[in-house]
Amino acid sequence: MTKKWTFIFAFSVLLSNSVTILAQTEPEEIKVEGDKFQDYFYESIFQKSIENYDKSLVALDQCLKLKPNNATIYFEMGKNYLASKDYKNAYSSFERATQIDPTNKWFWVGLYDVCYETKDFNQAIVIINKLIPFDADYKEDLVSLYMLTKQHEKALTAINELNEKVGKTERREMYKMEILSEGKFQNSEVDNLKALIDKNPKDESNYIALIFLYNNNNEEEKAQEVTKKLEKEIPESVWAQVSLFKNYLEKNDGVNAAKSMNLVLASPKIDSKIKHRILNEFLLFTNANPQFIADLDNAIGYFKNDKTVDVPKEIGKLYHSKKQWDKAIKYYEMSEKNRPEVDLERSLLWLQANTELKQFEPVLKKSLTMIDNFPAEPQFYYYAGLANNQLQLFKKAKEVLEMGLDYVVENKDLEINFNIQLGEAYSGLGDTAKKELYFNKANQLLKGKK
Repeated sequence: MTKKWTFIFAFSVLLSNSVTILAQTEPEEIKVEGDKFQDYFYESIFQKSIENYDKSLVALDQCLKLKPNNATIYFEMGKNYLASKDYKNAYSSFERATQIDPTNKWFWVGLYDVCYETKDFNQAIVIINKLIPFDADYKEDLVSLYMLTKQHEKALTAINELNEKVGKTERREMYKMEILSEGKFQNSEVDNLKALIDKNPKDESNYIALIFLYNNNNEEEKAQEVTKKLEKEIPESVWAQVSLFKNYLEKNDGVNAAKSMNLVLASPKIDSKIKHRILNEFLLFTNANPQFIADLDNAIGYFKNDKTVDVPKEIGKLYHSKKQWDKAIKYYEMSEKNRPEVDLERSLLWLQANTELKQFEPVLKKSLTMIDNFPAEPQFYYYAGLANNQLQLFKKAKEVLEMGLDYVVENKDLEINFNIQLGEAYSGLGDTAKKELYFNKANQLLKGKK
C-alpha cells in the first residue's frame, strides 16, 4: 500500500507541474480544465480504493477526454481492469501506456502482472525482457518462466549466469537438479563446471556439483579424479577426505581410513549415496581386518536416522550370506534397536540365524511374539514348532504346527518342513502311525519337486 500512495502523491505533483507550465500561456482556460482533470483523477483513486472499479473507470474516461494521450491514465485504467479481472482490457490499457511512454518501468510491470494472472507465460517472457534493463532482479523471474514453459536449455544458461554473478540460491539449485535429471543437459553442465573449476580452483561448490553429477551417472572413476583435484586445491575440504579414505584403504591403513570415514559420515555436505558406498567399502575391509569392528559399529551410528536404508540390517544380511550367524544376529538386533517397529524380513532372518546356532529358547520366544503380530504368517508357526521340538515340548510343537499348516499356500519347501517337524513331534509323543504319516507326506512332496 505504501508504494501505491507514494505513486499517487508523485503523480499529483506531476499534474500540478503540468498545470503550472501550461498556465503561462493560457491561464484562465487551463486552470478550469486542470481543476476538472484533478477532480476526475482523485475521484477515480477514491473509487478504486473502495473497490468501485466501474465508477473509477468512468472517472478515468473523463480524464482521457481532457488529456487523450496521458500514459498514467491508461496505467490507472489497467489497474482497475486487472483488479476486476477484465484481463483483455487490462492488457490493452497497460500496452497503450507503454506505447505512449516506454521508459516507465511500472507500465511494463502492469503488462507482466496480466500475463502472469492469465498464465500466458510465453508473453510474460517477452515483457520480462523489457523489464530487465530497468531492474536486473527480474532475471530471477525469467528463470522461473523458462521452467514453466519447459525451455530448460535457456533456463540452465540463465541459472549459470546468475550463479556466477550473484551467487547460488536454493530455488535455482532445485531448478538445476530438475533440468539435469534429463540426461541430455548433463554434458553441457559438466563442461560448465569444469570451466568454473579452472576459473576459480578454490571454489569448493563447483567440485561438489561435478562429483555429484558423476556419481549420479555411476561414473565413479571420474568422480574420484575430481575428488583428488579438490584434495590438492583445498586439502581442508571434507570432500578431500573421500579421496583420502580410499587411499588409506589401499594402503591397509585402517586407523586413518576410520578417521577419514568419520569426518565424511558426520558432514551434512556429503551425499548419502557416497556415505553408503564408503561404509560398504569399510565393511569389506573390516571383514578382512576384524580388529576394526568397533569402528564399523561406530560408523553405523551415523545412519541411525536414515529413512532410505536400514544400514545395520543390510550389514546383517551380508554376514548372513556368509553364514557368519553370530555377526548377522548382532546387526539384526542393532537394527531392531534403531527401528523398533515390527519388520517381517528382519524377524525371519534373525530366527533363521539363531536356529543355525541352536539357540532354541530365544527362537521360541520370538516366534510366539511374531505369531501375535502376524497370525497368518506360517513361517513363524514353523519356527515355534521346530523350537518346541528341540526343547522336547512335543505336545506344544504339534499344536502350533497343525495350526500353522493351514496357512501354508503354494510353498512346497515350507510344507515339507512342516511335515518333517510334525513327524518329529508325533515321534516324541510316541505316536508311530502319525509320525510315519507326516514323514511319508514330506517324502512324497520331495519326490514331487524332482
